[in-house]
Amino acid sequence: MSHRRFGISTHLFQGSRLTADHLGAIRRAGFADMELCATRSHFDYTSPAAVADLGRWLAEQRLTLHSVHAPVAEAVRGQTWVAPYSTASASEPRRRAAVAEVARTLAMARSIPYRYLVLHLGVPETRDTPASDNLLAAARRSLREVAALAREVGVTVAVEVLGTGLASAAMLVRLLEDEQDLDQTGICLDLGHAHLRGDLVETIEAVSGHVLLTHVHDNAGRRDEHLAPGQGTINWEATVMALQKLGYDDVLMFEPAAGGDTATTLRRCVEARQRLDGLFITF
Repeated sequence: MSHRRFGISTHLFQGSRLTADHLGAIRRAGFADMELCATRSHFDYTSPAAVADLGRWLAEQRLTLHSVHAPVAEAVRGQTWVAPYSTASASEPRRRAAVAEVARTLAMARSIPYRYLVLHLGVPETRDTPASDNLLAAARRSLREVAALAREVGVTVAVEVLGTGLASAAMLVRLLEDEQDLDQTGICLDLGHAHLRGDLVETIEAVSGHVLLTHVHDNAGRRDEHLAPGQGTINWEATVMALQKLGYDDVLMFEPAAGGDTATTLRRCVEARQRLDGLFITF
C-alpha cells in the first residue's frame, strides 16, 4: 500500500480572496496538506487578523500548512502579475523591497508554523521581464538574506525551478553548491516548469540531492498551463520512476491554475492523485 502524501496549493483560488470555504473544499477533496499562495490580493499575510483567521480555518479543517509560496507580485489579476517582485533585480531598492515582502511572509511562521518557503529567484522570462530583473549577483544576495531570516523562524527555503536561465535546474544546483552557508536551503522541483525546459527526467536527475518539495502540474510543453496531471504531455510513468530513483518521499503538491470551474479542477486533481499513487505502487 502506498503512503504517499499529496497536497494542494491555494494557487487554485488565487483569483479571489482566500476564505474558510476554500479550505473546506480542499479538505473535502481528501487533501490534508496545503500550500498557501502568499499574494496580498489573495491572502493578506501582513494582517494579524487574516493570519489568525487562517490558523483557525486550518485547525477546523484539520489541514497542515506544509509550505508557503513567497509573494511574486503585489497582486495577481487573472494571468497578469501586477507589479512583480524581483529578488534578483539590479535595482537595489527593488531587490530589497522584494526581500522585505518575503520577510513579512516568513513572520507568519511565528503564529502558524510551516515547513517550507517556496522562493522565486528573479522573474520568469514568460512575464516579459527585463534582463535587469534576473541578475545572478542580486539573486545570491537575496538568497543569503532570505535563508538567514528563515532560519530564525525554523523554516527551510526551497528555491523553485522556473523558466529562466537564472532559475533553471542546473543554475540552482550550481548556486546551492557554490554557497557554503545555505545548509537549510534546497530546491522546489516544479515539474510543469521543468517540462517546459525540455527533458523532465533529465532535470529530475540533475537536481538529485537538492530536492525538498515538488510542485505537480501538467502542460502541453508550450505554455505554463498548470493543468491537472494527465491533461498535458508529461510522461507521468517515467516521472514517477525518476522521483522514486531520487528517493523523494515528501508531499507531492498539486499547483493547479486559478480560474474556471474550481470544483472540476479539484475533481481532476483527485483523479490524478489516485493515478499517481497507483504508479508509485507499481514501480
